[in-house]
Amino acid sequence: MWQRIQTLYLAVATGLIISLFFSVKAFTLGPGGAHAEEYSYIDFFPYLVLLILITLLQLIALGTFKVRVLQMRTAILAAILMVALQAWLAIDYFTAEDALIFRYTSIFPLMAAILNALAARFIFRDQLLVESMSRLR
Repeated sequence: MWQRIQTLYLAVATGLIISLFFSVKAFTLGPGGAHAEEYSYIDFFPYLVLLILITLLQLIALGTFKVRVLQMRTAILAAILMVALQAWLAIDYFTAEDALIFRYTSIFPLMAAILNALAARFIFRDQLLVESMSRLR
């Protein structure tokens, strides 16, 4: 399982998404440069639901390494949801007030979506290899 590159891609993407549960999305600066208000991803209920759904799909994709088609489909579905989350974060960024400063964790969904797309590509490549070997028998 862990010797395949797609499993490593999925594991890193899962780690990036899980880290969003514990990180701050944005903050405002108060007097003296201190953080006046911090906005977490889990404070906003739709973000929380989307993060839970993406995490479950990632864990399913990690655990179904013997069923490559299901693994590839869950990885692609999770990547689509990550792109949707990233688009939502971009809308929040461009419509936010000027005092709101977004953290670098705001690009984690995009990075994880790229890793999932790479993993799906390698899963598909493995599936084609297995199918070509079964044709030779």
